[in-house]
Amino acid sequence: MVMLLLMLGLLWGIFGSLEKDEFNTGSSEAQLLLACMIGPFGVWIRWFLARLNGRGLGKNGMVKWMPFGTLAANVLAACVMAALATLKKAVKTTNCNTVASGIQFGLLGCLSTVSTFIAEFHAMRESTHPWRAYAYAAITFSISFALGTLIYSVPVWARGYN
Repeated sequence: MVMLLLMLGLLWGIFGSLEKDEFNTGSSEAQLLLACMIGPFGVWIRWFLARLNGRGLGKNGMVKWMPFGTLAANVLAACVMAALATLKKAVKTTNCNTVASGIQFGLLGCLSTVSTFIAEFHAMRESTHPWRAYAYAAITFSISFALGTLIYSVPVWARGYN
């Protein structure tokens, strides 16, 4: 564990020094370096949320078949992605674009889990209750789309951002 933390610290130091040189240019390299620096936090958040899978709701654990950790990770990523897209429309500076894109690529890219979503969907579809897979997909898409649309569209419509 100590070796892993030392390697992570070394990588953050290297990426941080490279980011310092690239940040003010607003280049895609700056966005990707920032994404590499903050991506591990998305992985850690996802790992903590994965503990919610298989527990269900309430004391009785209703709806245990629903992977609430993956659902929460994907919906959270969609909501923050929409908020950052709105922020980029409102602020329109190079630094804001670099930071927002770095967060979108790194933190949210690691937080949202398409591969886990598909693996869970496939496992549910192959189970004795295949309807659960389609319910899970519909719930994930509906919540993410509805919240993402509200978070992005309301400020854009209200303020008239181009």
